[in-house]
Amino acid sequence: MHNATLGELIELVIATAALRAGEHELVKGSIAGAIVTNTLFMLGASFLLGGLNHHVQEYNRASARLHAGLLLLATIALLGPSAIAKADLVPGAALTQKLSVALAVLLVVGYGLGLLFSLKTHREIFAGAEHAEDAEPAWPIGLALVTLAVVTVLVALVSEIFVESVQQAAETFGMSQAFVGFIVVALVGGAAEMAVAFSAARKNRLDLSVGIALGSASQIALFVAPGSCFLVTLSGRPRWTCNSGPAR
Repeated sequence: MHNATLGELIELVIATAALRAGEHELVKGSIAGAIVTNTLFMLGASFLLGGLNHHVQEYNRASARLHAGLLLLATIALLGPSAIAKADLVPGAALTQKLSVALAVLLVVGYGLGLLFSLKTHREIFAGAEHAEDAEPAWPIGLALVTLAVVTVLVALVSEIFVESVQQAAETFGMSQAFVGFIVVALVGGAAEMAVAFSAARKNRLDLSVGIALGSASQIALFVAPGSCFLVTLSGRPRWTCNSGPAR
C-alpha cells in the first residue's frame, strides 16, 4: 500500500476543483472510473506487458489479498446508501446523508488501519515489495516532501483550467458529466501511475505493478471518495448524498 500512499493527490485536487465548480456528477464519475481503471485496465495491462517479456512473474499475494479485502469493504460502503435509498428503507434524505458521512468516516478509518497494518505492525509480510524497490536509491525525505509540495501547488493551479476545459468539451460533444468523469478524468488522473506500473511490469517487477494498481484503487475508494464526501458536507449541499447520488 505504501507505493500508492499520496499517489492519488491529483485525483483529490481535481475533485476539489470540480466540487467548487458544482460538478458533482463529474466527481462521482471520476472516482468510479478511477477505481475501474486501476483494477481492470492498469492491472490487466501490467499482466499483459509483463507476460510478453517474461514467462513467469511473481507478486506479493498477501498484499493483493489486503487490497482485495479493502476494496470489498469499500464496495459495500459505497453501494449501501444507494441500495437503501432505492429500497426506501430509510425515510428522508437527511438520514441517508448521515449514513453516507458515517460510512465515509469508517472508510477513512479502514484506510488508516490498512496503512498501519502494512507499514508498521506486519511490515515483514510485505517485505517482497520493499526488496523489489531497493534497486533504485530512495529520495531523502526532505527532498521528497518539498517535491510533493511543489507538485501539489502546480496541480492545484492546473486543475481549475482542466475542470473548465472538461466542462466545455462535454457540452461541445454532448456527453454527460458522469461519462466524461468516468473515462477522461480517470485516465488523465492515473496517467503517471500507469506509466510507472507498465514500466515495472516490463522490468519483471510485477510486485510493484500490482501494488500500484490495487493500492491506488484502494486509496481512491477509502480516502479520495470519503474526502470528497466531507468536502460536499462542509459546502452545505444537503441534497447531494456522498455515496448514492442526488437525493430524491
